[in-house]
Amino acid sequence: MEATALALPGCFLLKSRCMADDRGAFFKLLHVPTLKELGLESDVAESYVSSSHRGVIRGLHFQAPPSDHVKMVCCLSGRARDGLLDLRRDSPTYGQALTVDLDGSDDYIVYIARGVAHGFAAWEDRTDMLYMVSSPHDPGRDLGVHWNSVGIDWWPPGWKLDLPVVSARDAALPAWPDIETPFDFRLPT
Repeated sequence: MEATALALPGCFLLKSRCMADDRGAFFKLLHVPTLKELGLESDVAESYVSSSHRGVIRGLHFQAPPSDHVKMVCCLSGRARDGLLDLRRDSPTYGQALTVDLDGSDDYIVYIARGVAHGFAAWEDRTDMLYMVSSPHDPGRDLGVHWNSVGIDWWPPGWKLDLPVVSARDAALPAWPDIETPFDFRLPT
């Protein structure tokens, strides 16, 4: 597994080693020794999959402490633009967002540090995203930032989409920077 640091400290783009032959392909979604070599958390408390139609935006979500977690996300099918927002006070990238384009035919996994909000836009029907998180879902601490308040260009070049499909919950999320962030900056130890 290869790891490339993203512009937000503690976040990485992981490339799994894919083995393909006449039967199809096989690749690892999790390799704890690589995460440990990078000084990253490797515990997985829950794993789940979302399936989205073309034009759906989910996020930007995070869990507040003490239920905060690292998250690893990959696209199993379809295509999506993953969006990240640094919510950690005193981080050199505090308030900055970045995107990573994911495709179900590639072998990439986005490793998202604690204190970084996450969301994505589905570019195709049946865009299936796998999440692995280091703490269980805590509905009372499940928060977010409005998807349209951080300057992320969610769509590929040339796309014309009047309004994305978002949940009522996501549509009502507070805008950045009008949230009280519960996070302070710290790199993994």
